[in-house]
Amino acid sequence: MSRRSRLILAAAITLVLAGVAAFLLVPDRPATAAGSFGSYRPEAGYPERVSESFYLPMRDGTRLAVRLDRPAAPGRFPVLWQHSLSIDRKPEDGAGPRTGGFQAMPELAAHGYVVAQVARRGNGQSFGARRGYNDRIEAMDAYEVTEWLAAQPWSAGNVGMYGCSNTGDAAMHAMTVRPPHLKAVLAGCFSWDKYDAWRVGGISAQWGFGPARTVAQDMENQPVDGDPDKVLLAQAAQEHQQSTVLADLWRGMPFRDSFSPLVQSRFWSEGSSGSYAGAIRDSGIPLYVVGGWRDELRGQGIASLLNVPGSRLLIGPWKHCENAGFALIEEAHRFFDRHLKGIDTGIDADPPIHYATPSSDRADATGLTWKSATSWPTGGTPTPLGGDGVLGSPATGPRGFTVGTGVRCPSDPGSGAVIQPCHIPGSGTGWAGPVLDRDTEITGTPVAELSLRADRSDAHVFAYLEDVAPDGTTTVITEGRQQVSLRAEHPSPYALPEGVPWHRAWAADAAPVTPGETTRVRFALLPTSYLVPAGHRVQLTVTGYDPRETGALPDADGSHLELDGGTSTLTLP
Repeated sequence: MSRRSRLILAAAITLVLAGVAAFLLVPDRPATAAGSFGSYRPEAGYPERVSESFYLPMRDGTRLAVRLDRPAAPGRFPVLWQHSLSIDRKPEDGAGPRTGGFQAMPELAAHGYVVAQVARRGNGQSFGARRGYNDRIEAMDAYEVTEWLAAQPWSAGNVGMYGCSNTGDAAMHAMTVRPPHLKAVLAGCFSWDKYDAWRVGGISAQWGFGPARTVAQDMENQPVDGDPDKVLLAQAAQEHQQSTVLADLWRGMPFRDSFSPLVQSRFWSEGSSGSYAGAIRDSGIPLYVVGGWRDELRGQGIASLLNVPGSRLLIGPWKHCENAGFALIEEAHRFFDRHLKGIDTGIDADPPIHYATPSSDRADATGLTWKSATSWPTGGTPTPLGGDGVLGSPATGPRGFTVGTGVRCPSDPGSGAVIQPCHIPGSGTGWAGPVLDRDTEITGTPVAELSLRADRSDAHVFAYLEDVAPDGTTTVITEGRQQVSLRAEHPSPYALPEGVPWHRAWAADAAPVTPGETTRVRFALLPTSYLVPAGHRVQLTVTGYDPRETGALPDADGSHLELDGGTSTLTLP
């Protein structure tokens, strides 16, 4: 073979190899794929997967546990990962109301993704101690992990993150440090402002305190590969015992500007992804927010939508991190295919908001009807409560009640993150509207403005917007709460829905009231979408205690509250 022939052959081989390399770098070749909201079913091209787990050292030597699920095929693939509390995948993951939800994401390995679970330091199989909860150390770990995943030989360099609840928070905090290879985030039921999430209106209620596990509990985790006798797992479990006690952290910070000696910071600020809103916006990372109308963190997701340009919102009639009646994994797949593979899945042409509206006539999440919007609804006209207990009545006059801290929900409201508000007959006082002559949708953020008198220097006030059926059955639509001494309003440091007040709740803002004197208290109820059927009534109930409270005022029991319905209002969107 002549020298010229050999050069031509070598050039041809080079071109072939370059084409193969390009094909391996982009396993899904089509530039477009058929899809619509909640429906995206491209053919799975990688039925076999490889699963492995190992330790990855961080900048300070702390080893984080990593589990990988990746296609059993040569090539480079985009990566999805979750900054979790454990790398275990239990048999029930992906079952029940989470079918096709966050826990099912590793199934996307069949569609040409590497999917990683990384236990946060001080948790699960990872070494180290947890300083705070979604703190700056975890955020920098997320930066390192993201860039490591992007640099591996099986990685195409494009990385996405996902998570719900604390792992949704972790994904949001990863955005704040702007890893160069982080290209998309899907986050559900997280906190944009940790104080407003954990102490709504200054009142601690509903939530647990976060992970607090014994060595024995940590030893129930599955070890990483190569540690069959759990020697490394035991060492990690011992290190976890040096973690900050989160219950002490939260209890020690009653105000938004409280300084915690346990972590040496004003941790409500440090632990809030919204504190770094400028960095999140500058990153330009596409964000998809998932929430539920029965999850207490739904307002946090809407705050993110309003403060991160280009973000998307999906919210249904769900509790915390649920997605019953909706294939979340298909919508996630459509989102990640667009931003990590460059495939036109049609998502760019969709409106940014999709929501489903429940009603008391359909308590489950089957047969959902989805609606879309280009912006969060605003506005509303204040309606006087009425002194005679009739919502909207021009009558004036007080309505009072005695607070009882021994009341309990008549039915089991659940526990932890999924606990629900309930109507307790005889507790507090209420105002009912007229019987509706047509189905009426309420979508947006209600606001209550109350004129009240207390016989103590402080009080907790709870307001419940309710649906009352003809037979008297009462369903809580949404609720809000406010500690009276923290009623002072200030301009919000971030965008909120129109007309929604913001309470700074610094220590300097605490202002006890003079017993017997009238005080104005204005606060938002959590955002909602709900269809009140014809023949039902809308009702507002106000109480001074909620069984979900974890920090009731010590002198609340037996205290007396009086509200002037004529000068108190409810603004419905």
